[in-house]
Amino acid sequence: MAKNAVGLSFPNPSRTYDASRRCVCFWGYDNAREIAFLVDGQMLMKLNPGTRGEETELLAAFDRSRDQIREMARTLYKGGQQIRYVMS
Repeated sequence: MAKNAVGLSFPNPSRTYDASRRCVCFWGYDNAREIAFLVDGQMLMKLNPGTRGEETELLAAFDRSRDQIREMARTLYKGGQQIRYVMS
């Protein structure tokens, strides 16, 4: 089994906006380990052309692209000690 195929799952649909970083945060789980993913606002605007950089629009953009973002997170995640990934 490839290392990036580790059991990363997303049972918790919650996401939050981090105003200080201008990103949307969500969490995945590798067994009991919680892994944080931070999706840069610019990336969300690229995935959803016409989106402005306001909190409500970025959260809506995340929701529209959730499946695609989760697949990118699975590709990015390598297991090991790292518990936070920035997606930009």
